[in-house]
Amino acid sequence: MKKGNLIIFSGPSGVGKGTVREVVFQDQSLNMAYSISATSRLPRPGEIDGKDYFFITKEEFKKRIQQDAFLEYAEFVGNYYGTPRSYVNQLLNEGKNVMLEIETNGALQVMKKVPDAISIFILPPSLEELESRIRGRATESNEVVLTRLAKAKSELALKDQYMYNIVNEDVNQTAKEVANIIKKHM
Repeated sequence: MKKGNLIIFSGPSGVGKGTVREVVFQDQSLNMAYSISATSRLPRPGEIDGKDYFFITKEEFKKRIQQDAFLEYAEFVGNYYGTPRSYVNQLLNEGKNVMLEIETNGALQVMKKVPDAISIFILPPSLEELESRIRGRATESNEVVLTRLAKAKSELALKDQYMYNIVNEDVNQTAKEVANIIKKHM
């Protein structure tokens, strides 16, 4: 069985990564798997270990960091989040194409450890459009929107670190481009 590809999928908040991913995963011929992250935070109501996250203690997480057991990890508001190397390798060895939907810091860590990973960066048509999408959610304060936009600018500056850049003007067209990239590497 041919080993699958590791696909790094990044882009600023509000660019439509999750929606594009959902459309890409509908194409059964791509044999996609979504990587489940590990976290040291406690499960929220309704979250299931091994489905939403792999929930482990902070001590166990730190031990696994020492063992280089993560492709990438970060600490966020007092908790750790990371991509378990053994879980991803298991999926790849089963021939699955594994998508990591991760932010740029994590993506750069993975690119160093897995240089042949397929890295795709999703861009907004413009910063104005990105702001419109984030504000259109109507879920965050003006302060949070401005913070997200500042972070988006710093993330956009890293786009040239990726193998592929795709402007998401139309979800279905973007998903088609992502699928074609994956097929090219299969």
